[in-house]
Amino acid sequence: MVESSRIAAQGGVRADARRNRERVLAAARAVFAEHGIDAPMATVARRAGVGVATLYRHFPTRDALVRGAFERQMETCSRALTEALAAPDPWQGLQHLVETVCELQREERGFPAAFLAASPESSAEHAQARKHAEQDIMTLVRRAQATGALRADFHPSDLAVILLAHCGLVTALPDDGAASRRLVAYLLQSFRADAVGRPLPPPTALTLQSLPLTVAGLQGRRSSRA
Repeated sequence: MVESSRIAAQGGVRADARRNRERVLAAARAVFAEHGIDAPMATVARRAGVGVATLYRHFPTRDALVRGAFERQMETCSRALTEALAAPDPWQGLQHLVETVCELQREERGFPAAFLAASPESSAEHAQARKHAEQDIMTLVRRAQATGALRADFHPSDLAVILLAHCGLVTALPDDGAASRRLVAYLLQSFRADAVGRPLPPPTALTLQSLPLTVAGLQGRRSSRA
């Protein structure tokens, strides 16, 4: 009887912990959408209605909180890249990847910066995953170029430019889905080999790993004006 009571009590604690964790994640998404992913952890705790110690018990670092808040979106991006590489038509795969990531940026206002962020607190495993993603994107681009569908002067860094441009759009116009879809369509059309006109200027040195500082700066300036 005593053992049963102990198990029931432990189950109650676990249920409370799960509820606290979900409250923290929901609050984090709301706060990050309003103030950027550099918002104080204490602000997230207050929004969730929990103590700062409770927040840190579940998420010991900001990076862990950001990745936890947008875990579903990150998994969707990873799955989209896997599907793009497996697509019989590499151009269709590339288009699917770009549209999927941009749709996620549009749906969750805090996600654009989270997707591009590379915190110094990031785990080695997370950094390695980003490196593999870069390599997979390079493979996808080369395959699409080999079929003749993707213009030969397209550079993988152009994908980073797309994401940064779209991030700026959805940050400025979070409720304008039409503007988002039109921008993405324009960009994808311009990448087609049959849209080639005059040669492009040299590509940027941007990569997915070099974007975060720029995005964090934008988020920080936006928060300071609020």
